[in-house]
Amino acid sequence: MKKFLIILSLILFAQAVYAIDVVYPTKNIVTVNSPSTFFAGSSNPKEILLINGVQVNIHSTGGFAHVVQLEEGENKFVLQSGDELKTFIINRPAKSMFKGYTAPKLVEYNYKKLFLTSSDNAPLRSTPVNGGINRMSHFEKDIPLTVDAEISDFYRVVLGENKKAWIAKTNVKAFAGYLNSPAVLAGYDSVDDPQYYKFVFHLDKKTPYEMIEGENFVLKFYNVKDCPDNTYEFNFPYTETAGTSKLAGYSGSYEGNDFVLKIRKFPKIDEKHPLKNITITLDPGHGGNESGATGCCGHKEKDINLAIAKFLRAELHKRGAKVVMTRSEDRYTGLRERVDIANENDSMFLISIHGNSVGDGADPNKHRGTSIYFYYNQAKLLAANILIEMNKQLETRNDNIRRGSLALVRNTNTLSILIEVAYLINPEDNAMLIDEQFQKRCAKAIADGIEKFLTD
Repeated sequence: MKKFLIILSLILFAQAVYAIDVVYPTKNIVTVNSPSTFFAGSSNPKEILLINGVQVNIHSTGGFAHVVQLEEGENKFVLQSGDELKTFIINRPAKSMFKGYTAPKLVEYNYKKLFLTSSDNAPLRSTPVNGGINRMSHFEKDIPLTVDAEISDFYRVVLGENKKAWIAKTNVKAFAGYLNSPAVLAGYDSVDDPQYYKFVFHLDKKTPYEMIEGENFVLKFYNVKDCPDNTYEFNFPYTETAGTSKLAGYSGSYEGNDFVLKIRKFPKIDEKHPLKNITITLDPGHGGNESGATGCCGHKEKDINLAIAKFLRAELHKRGAKVVMTRSEDRYTGLRERVDIANENDSMFLISIHGNSVGDGADPNKHRGTSIYFYYNQAKLLAANILIEMNKQLETRNDNIRRGSLALVRNTNTLSILIEVAYLINPEDNAMLIDEQFQKRCAKAIADGIEKFLTD
């Protein structure tokens, strides 16, 4: 009897492995507003897989990805492998009649108005667009803003006499009081600190500001009395002072009416042990009920991210680094919490690990390789060094470094990057991502890239 149960279980296991398992589309009846989509999943590589009679290439792991074109209306697709059939209905909505586009109009006020930021981390933008690479600053709550116009969902903010910016209406609240007069700056103090170049600016009230990276680190206060264009500019010769053009994190915020600027001193690097005592926060993307992308063979991105992060933790520990994890198990962690963990531990690096995917209209078979995202230029060289090592050691395709407005990389306190290791939805990349040896080599390549950044 026991022998019979073992044989039966093996038969059932084999059937489960070789069944057509479609991970995308996620349902048998879906609506897709695109001229094409794709099927991705796994099937028996020894059987021919057909989609509406067209043979599909199957990877040796069983993974497949196949693009299909969509007509307007209902599209029926039948997947067949051996005796197994699966049917999908994909609806593509008909194009609506083009009614033209009316651009929102700028409404200029007869008199200026005063608003206060209503929450922390409120983005000041260079354009009235809620997205993209247009963030100038992130303000704390109760920063006073003078507004002279609005367009759509944004107010136009006055910065000095000749400069304007934008803030979302949802990020501010009206202030029932007299229009603010310009702030008065009574000077600043330089504070001794072993880890930071620290400066405290004494203002009589809070006012908008901007921090600008460069060989000279520039801090600007707007709407300040007795300054050209009502703008006070503080230039700190970072490259000359630090002996390197590489920034290692900075922050600026109000403590009462004093503004505290902190620029991390680039650490002295031990050439033999570059990572010794360097604090690094590792962020395995997703987790808990947020599983991220699903690979062709059903593997969850959250699990792959965590596996790579754990191997990377071990590799960095071995090299003397202090490592903090945003999660060490399968649990949900909010984006803000992940950034806070890095900042609370005074990390020099925040490395977020992810797996990539594509959406409708794209061909998963044409998207392969490693890409790394950054937002602030201080992290660009780090991203480039890591990508070089990953492409060289893992032989992944170079999918470029990219500037992207992602929550994890919009953190100035640390050198923050997000690594898309490879594409889960591509059968070739997926096969690598689920391989433990690849994950270990990935960890080594990332660690080597960090060391290269520190020592070059």
